[in-house]
Amino acid sequence: MVYTANKNRYETMKYRNCGKSGLKLPEISLGLWHNFGGVDRYERGRETVLSAFDAGVTHFDLANNYGPPPGSAEITFGRILKESLLPYRDEMIISTKAGYRMWDGPYGDFGSRKYLLSSLDASLKRMGLEYVDIFYHHRPDPDTPLEETMTALADSVRQGKALYIGISNYSAEQSAQALPILRSLGVPCLIHQPSYSMLNRKIENGLLDVLEKEGVGCICFSPLAQGLLTGRYLTGSVPEGSRASKGVFLKPDSLTPELLAKLNALNEVAKAGGRTLASLAIQWILRDSRNTSVLIGASSSAQLHENLSALSYPALSAEELEKIEKILAN
Repeated sequence: MVYTANKNRYETMKYRNCGKSGLKLPEISLGLWHNFGGVDRYERGRETVLSAFDAGVTHFDLANNYGPPPGSAEITFGRILKESLLPYRDEMIISTKAGYRMWDGPYGDFGSRKYLLSSLDASLKRMGLEYVDIFYHHRPDPDTPLEETMTALADSVRQGKALYIGISNYSAEQSAQALPILRSLGVPCLIHQPSYSMLNRKIENGLLDVLEKEGVGCICFSPLAQGLLTGRYLTGSVPEGSRASKGVFLKPDSLTPELLAKLNALNEVAKAGGRTLASLAIQWILRDSRNTSVLIGASSSAQLHENLSALSYPALSAEELEKIEKILAN
């Protein structure tokens, strides 16, 4: 079936400039970390991606190791592109990353020039693309000189294989060291991708200040704290098939009485404003103009639209923000 994009797709989505650059990103972007691998249903993944684009989501975020198995999310996305979205390529921001183990041996992990440029070539092949819009280093490498990693990233732009450069999971101190190197190479860093949510506020301790000073955008992953802020765990039970039930990134024993009390209190704030807990969590991140976009995951188009509904509510009031702050402080 031939896909034709929704003609009204840009009427409701809101966009923000990424740092001091001229590039705008949607306030909500779609990440393909989960639900788009070779073990997942292709039809559901395709429906989710196309629903996102129809809603004005122009940014799709991947990495070389997304799946499972590693690489399969890029293959899935490449198929969706080929079958449906290639006519709209110039309307899309497609990003990928390298930094975690992708193949055996000493050259398939971390941040060497050998690994980064080889990985980017493989990612482009899997997706059937000539270039990505953003190429990230996925995590710092303690054993490779920062100059080598940053030069490899800059060279990917010079080679025409990426338009912009990003870094992910770098601390404030590491970012303060890396960003001037990229600037000196003539390829300023566009964006940083850290974990950030109401339950994980580490980036407030310096990183956001560094990014603001350097004019770098910020896109936040895990905004719903691995599902804790979706409302699925408010009773303390662990739904079958949930992330907590799998015990990989979220373990059942993390659902302490203290955490459950906090989640339920936040949910009361959400309900008082006619919102879902997930919408509240997304709006809370977007309260800070330094955050360019919120990177969500979705297992279906229905879940996608539930998260997108966050943009339809009025901005959080000062009273609501004060209530949230008191809950989080406890």
